[in-house]
Amino acid sequence: MIVLLVVAKAPVPGFAKTRLCPPATPEQAAGIAAAALLDTLDAVLSTPDAEVVVAMTGTLADAAAAPEIAAALRATTVIPQRGHGFAARLANAHADTAALHAGLPVLQIGMDTPQVTPGLLTSSAAGLAGADAVLGAAEDGGWWALGLRDPRHAAALAAVPMSTAETGARTREALVARGLTVGSLPTLSDVDTMADARRVADGRDGRFRGAVAVVAS
Repeated sequence: MIVLLVVAKAPVPGFAKTRLCPPATPEQAAGIAAAALLDTLDAVLSTPDAEVVVAMTGTLADAAAAPEIAAALRATTVIPQRGHGFAARLANAHADTAALHAGLPVLQIGMDTPQVTPGLLTSSAAGLAGADAVLGAAEDGGWWALGLRDPRHAAALAAVPMSTAETGARTREALVARGLTVGSLPTLSDVDTMADARRVADGRDGRFRGAVAVVAS
């Protein structure tokens, strides 16, 4: 059994995925974010032997696809994000998840990689059988997944600069500095720009592809 932790932002126009604008409008960007979150929730909820926790920020009532997202979240445990800065919110999300599911390993992802599948999540979690932690690099230098056999070690994230080209490398260094062995997961492209969104959507089905397709080139 593993806990899948999804760190998510309510897809509110003007709040979520603002780097997609332009060419997307704020409403289209929010629609893309909503589709990414829903496709991600589909994947985690279809992963066998997994408890699902969603650490959420933002006002869901104002979000795109709010009723559909709310329905999907009813199959999960939703906790609020807390802390100042993204690094602190990540560390706290792991700590709060550990308190809910004591003794279980945690694999954390965001809503920026809607291409994840139950098979990829299962194989990623399996990496914790041979390592204290697993880290999935993102093509921009960040990371898309962090698995910890003991999620309390996520406290190391609090000192890591986020959203830089060095975030992945610095995260690995921080985990190794705590004496952890760190395995590697496949590298994925996350969605920060419309070019990223189109690349991730290409050749796949699901809500995300449809939401991206409505944005003019």
